[in-house]
Amino acid sequence: MSREQWRSQSGFLLAAVGSAIGLGNIWRFSYLAYEHGGGAFLLPYLIALVTAGGPLLVLEYAIGHERVGSAPLAYSKIHPRWEWLGWWAVTFVMFGIVLYYTAIMSWCLNYFILSIDLGWGKDPNAYFFSGFLEVSDSPNQIGGVRGKILAGIAVAWFASWIIVYRGVQGGIERANKVMMPLLLVLTLILVAWSASLEGATVGLRAYLTPDFSQLSDPKVWIDAYSQIFFTLSLGFGIMIAYASYLPERSDITGHAVLTAGINSGYSLLAGCAVFSVLGFMAYNQGKDLSDVVTQSIGLAFVAYPTAIGLMPAGPVFGAVFFLCLFVAGLSSVISIIEAFVSAAVDKFGCSRRYLVSAVTALGFLGSIVFSTRAGLLWLDIVDHFVTHYALVVVGILECVVVGWLFSISSLRHHVNRVSTFRLARGWDWLIRLFVPGVLAVILVGDLVRELQRPYGRYSWAALIWIGWGWLLLTLLLAFTIASRPWRTNHRALGGRSSPEATDAG
Repeated sequence: MSREQWRSQSGFLLAAVGSAIGLGNIWRFSYLAYEHGGGAFLLPYLIALVTAGGPLLVLEYAIGHERVGSAPLAYSKIHPRWEWLGWWAVTFVMFGIVLYYTAIMSWCLNYFILSIDLGWGKDPNAYFFSGFLEVSDSPNQIGGVRGKILAGIAVAWFASWIIVYRGVQGGIERANKVMMPLLLVLTLILVAWSASLEGATVGLRAYLTPDFSQLSDPKVWIDAYSQIFFTLSLGFGIMIAYASYLPERSDITGHAVLTAGINSGYSLLAGCAVFSVLGFMAYNQGKDLSDVVTQSIGLAFVAYPTAIGLMPAGPVFGAVFFLCLFVAGLSSVISIIEAFVSAAVDKFGCSRRYLVSAVTALGFLGSIVFSTRAGLLWLDIVDHFVTHYALVVVGILECVVVGWLFSISSLRHHVNRVSTFRLARGWDWLIRLFVPGVLAVILVGDLVRELQRPYGRYSWAALIWIGWGWLLLTLLLAFTIASRPWRTNHRALGGRSSPEATDAG
């Protein structure tokens, strides 16, 4: 069975960038920069990019390209015992992150419509939590389904289904050739418009002015490495699958440099728009900037609607902003669905179109819980456990499996044979020791902190049966799928490297 390929190298690059650029680039990066010393945060961020993000991105591109397969197939070719690792990555991302990501996309779609007449009223904070979400008191109180949110989730899943159903070339590649330029144009409009507002310089100054005294705080460095790891979609299985569709002669390191550079550049650009608006709010309301800065979700759905209500032609600005968020979310969601679909097709040889339809239908059903009154609370718990534990564990094991149980020098030779920028021997040791060491520090730090006080002040029962339960369920599913026999000959085909690139297990 022949493997589909990208029509062009640019198509692959746009798809990879589309996966990397998501909602967090627009609101999480800029908030972290503000919180951790403004422009000074760029130093640990760039160091994290060079020493961890870039090397790990090259590794995932190399695994997919050299082993010619999705994450489960690639790990199975390295050693059959590790096939489950690839399945766990694509499973908890597909039936974890995507389920709540489509809920956030629904919020964006609803707020895109609300922007027309500023439907959130004079108190965006009260509207978002009490009027729009009607957040319940605890995760145990599921409450009723919010119709508008469920409708938006259905639209998000339907749009994703249309794109992934059409395949790599006709769907994902073509869609990203439209979505990525559109996202850039929308973001440039936001930046130009925001910078022209009164008080914008106040926000930009806070965002970009370095406070180097904060660099002595270990949390700054941990957050920088965490942001790089998550923003590049590392540990998702996506980059492995995408690289497997590349032709044999492909510039692996060049693509990695461009993907990481464009992703980080977009974060910086989006941050300028975010903090220009916050500076405008501070100026207009006579407050300090710290009084209008709201972390994460609140930044997009509370602070921004407040600003939109104050600025001239605010409804138009709001429509552009929330459309921008929706497009960023869609480009990420389709990449995650593709990572899972690619893995299932590789193993079972089933009809791609039938599988896409089945997976998106199941995904929609799974997303319903995030449209309930307890949806925000479930989202918070699931997101925390998936991103802080599952992804970090996968990242550590990925480095161990490839760095110590596989001939990583042969993988480096493969990359150097097809790439413009050659990897030095130091890359081997970054993968073997430094990157897993950093991820282990993040993992242990989170565990110690949460043993002292339960995350988000939720009950231990809720954290165990929603958070840990979600991870254990997806892990069990991963082992179950990995135990099934292969119905294709993909695993027997090996990789593209010379014969010495065999498993060492």
